Amino acid sequence: MEPRLENVKAVRRSKEEKKLLRKQIKASHTLLKHEGISTVSKPTKSLVVANGGLGNGVSREQLQAVLEEAGEVGSLIMHPHKPYALVTYRTEVSAQTGHVLLNGRQLQCGDQVVTLYLSFVDSVDTESGGCAALPPGLVLVEEFVSPEEEVLLLDAIDWKSHDEEVTVQKALKHRKVKHYGYEFRYDNNNVDKDKPLPGGLPPACAFVLERCVRDRHVYVVPDQLTVNQYQAGQGIPPHVDTHSAFEDPILSLSLGAKTVMDFRHPNGCSVAVVLPGRSLLVMKGESRYLWTHGITPRKFDVVPACDPESPVALTSDLSNYSNLTLSRRGTRTSLTFRKVRRTPCDCAHPSACDSRQVPAPPSPPSLPRSRTDACRLEAKFVHSVYNEIAGHFSDTRHSPWPRVRHFLTLLAPGSVVADVGSGNGKYLGVNPDAFAMGCDRSTALVQICSERGFQAFVSDALSVPLRSGVCDACISIAVIHHLSTQERRQAAIEELVRLLRPGGRALIYVWAMEQEYNKQKSKYLKETREQAPSGSYTDNHDQETKGCEATATDSHNPGQQYSGISTQCSKVHPGKDSPGKLSVHTNRTAFNSQDLLVPWHLKGEGAEGVKKGGQGSKMIRDHPADTQDPVLAPCPVFHRFYHVFQQGELEELCARIIGVTVECSYHDQGNWCVILEKTRD
Repeated sequence: MEPRLENVKAVRRSKEEKKLLRKQIKASHTLLKHEGISTVSKPTKSLVVANGGLGNGVSREQLQAVLEEAGEVGSLIMHPHKPYALVTYRTEVSAQTGHVLLNGRQLQCGDQVVTLYLSFVDSVDTESGGCAALPPGLVLVEEFVSPEEEVLLLDAIDWKSHDEEVTVQKALKHRKVKHYGYEFRYDNNNVDKDKPLPGGLPPACAFVLERCVRDRHVYVVPDQLTVNQYQAGQGIPPHVDTHSAFEDPILSLSLGAKTVMDFRHPNGCSVAVVLPGRSLLVMKGESRYLWTHGITPRKFDVVPACDPESPVALTSDLSNYSNLTLSRRGTRTSLTFRKVRRTPCDCAHPSACDSRQVPAPPSPPSLPRSRTDACRLEAKFVHSVYNEIAGHFSDTRHSPWPRVRHFLTLLAPGSVVADVGSGNGKYLGVNPDAFAMGCDRSTALVQICSERGFQAFVSDALSVPLRSGVCDACISIAVIHHLSTQERRQAAIEELVRLLRPGGRALIYVWAMEQEYNKQKSKYLKETREQAPSGSYTDNHDQETKGCEATATDSHNPGQQYSGISTQCSKVHPGKDSPGKLSVHTNRTAFNSQDLLVPWHLKGEGAEGVKKGGQGSKMIRDHPADTQDPVLAPCPVFHRFYHVFQQGELEELCARIIGVTVECSYHDQGNWCVILEKTRD
């Protein structure tokens, strides 16, 4: 009986090994698809560790300890917010040992368990991203107060006291706050300069202000203090302190746990600055007036690992990928000192200054009356926009939609497929057995397709330079709704049919007027940035419709005034002689008209696209604006034309085309979709 049991155990072990191998292969495919990392089958000194990255909550210290079980580690590269790590062992034997010993190893990372999958790679690029310089005018002074002084200051802040004669205390969405000297009013993002608080600034802060004057960080003693207390996971949205309210500079003293503050220039450049406990941040000039600063709400931060020989971290250098780790946030208290401004601001940055008169935004465009009008409208509010936002847009488009993927995977080997309006090409590699080619009106998006190794060319959807009847299948995903007249939308469908051979099929997706269907809201309505998971290995659900807002802000935030289009537009009620004005849609809300402009708030990393950490990442990710916080600085806002389709409208357009049969139609996450078949030429 014993030999039989041994055979059973051998078979069981073999199944486990096969399962592990399948998991390794799947992880390798995912890394190649989303990160461009190619694995090899032959043993080398270097391996990629899937699921072993900072983006998965794995710290450098934890991963290093596991990897050293197999031998001496030469280098360990961990990119910020990425779900993988790259390790190089001193010897190939150690790497082979790690490949066998550690594959399938499970790690407990906080509240989650992650499983590591290791694969060999030819080499590891040890070059870092380059140290990002601090914003001009920004100074960070570490250990500005001693541990004893820190305790004294924290004890002086009595959160249990609500004496309105001395301070104003509020519980905001993301933190607790106290105001001394003057109350900062979040209803108008300013201070009432004629109503100082009787108590003035706390006496316990006197030595801090004296030290700031002595060290020439400030020349006039501040008269306003805001104390913020952040628990782990809390933060503050990106903002610029109101110009007309406060002088230059602004001082912020960090007490308690360290955190990371993100600074971002309107052109998209961003710098992450680590703020250790007991450090003083001085914001002068450009860093005070132009750059936004904020703290992303999360439980962990990516920070430089402490060197035992030099315990003070290089606070702004998050570019050394061989020296990054995770820092768990704790309770942090910040003391922000300001001097109330008595005269209008005369800074060198009028575009971000509330003291300067902002010109009235231009009148919104009208619906087109002619083909010429339609071409001009689409050129300005579709073609040029996607060229401008291509990088950021591509960073938010990763995962193919399941039903589009299903359509493509059912095609026979050798099928010729045209993706008309291919964007960044995310559908071109879905079926490797088919010959897929893409085209897009945006040269920038076509360039991204080419960089990803896909066949793509620049073309208008109304005139694709391919022979008639050459395609077995065509797809048009989130494209036709950008055409501004019914005639042009029908012509786009006719062009798809022209490309098909008899018996060929086309799949079309357009944005739906009905974002709530069968008593279910689409993800566009119900999914907010706060709800989106961060740091996950797999992509978040990707809103395919290009109208999806991919940023932290929406049309209600104050930055909207910089978009160049007034949001106070009438609904569209076109007449024969007087076409209606296009309304500006409020993102994440139901549509109130079929023809409208949809804002896209350009963020820097994709143009960090959406911040990878974007989050990550997302990736950082950014978070919704808190209307109780200081006014947001302007960020580039672009408007894209959309015609959202009502139920039955897409099928009606298809029915007008001779030689076509609508095979099926359906509603998919806020989109109307059809599959049609070409029955004859």
